Amino acid sequence: MALGKETDEEVMNSIHLKSERLHLKPINISDLEAIHELHSLPETDEFNALGIPKNIEQTQAIVEQWISENQKEDNQIFTFTITVKNQFVGLIALNLGKERYQNAEIWYKLHIDFWNKGYATEALKTIINFGFNQLKLHRIGAGCAVGNIGSVRVLEKVGMTLEGRKRQNLPLKTGWSDNFEFAILSSEL
Repeated sequence: MALGKETDEEVMNSIHLKSERLHLKPINISDLEAIHELHSLPETDEFNALGIPKNIEQTQAIVEQWISENQKEDNQIFTFTITVKNQFVGLIALNLGKERYQNAEIWYKLHIDFWNKGYATEALKTIINFGFNQLKLHRIGAGCAVGNIGSVRVLEKVGMTLEGRKRQNLPLKTGWSDNFEFAILSSEL
């Protein structure tokens, strides 16, 4: 989904989303150390299918891929850092589906120091508004492991509806996990 006549890199780098307390900005290679720390925490890895990276080079490869995706001509993935007062809180992304379906999927991950402060809910509301208002999406979905009660609550707080359960489709370090599927429609905002 091209965003205009400016170069896509200029457009992506100009997209900064703000809420009452948070700033969502496109990821940058300067975020590498904070992202590596986030991905290396056992608490954030518990429900993560990526697994803990072996080293910072592995994280760098992931970050560089996200930056590259952010800058594609037909940008389908928007990956942002979440900050509060210029302090790294976590990551959030909106991955677009096929244009015909006007849909997307959201994922997010916050550093444990920022859990239970309402930041995930606020960041999710911000990116949902971006998806519906700027990108003119019809539907936004999200999934989470059935044991991830914190994420279930966040998805419910932003108005997402539990639509179903996929059986054993998440390869977590503890074994295969079922996944809850949530969604919200633009008409429900």
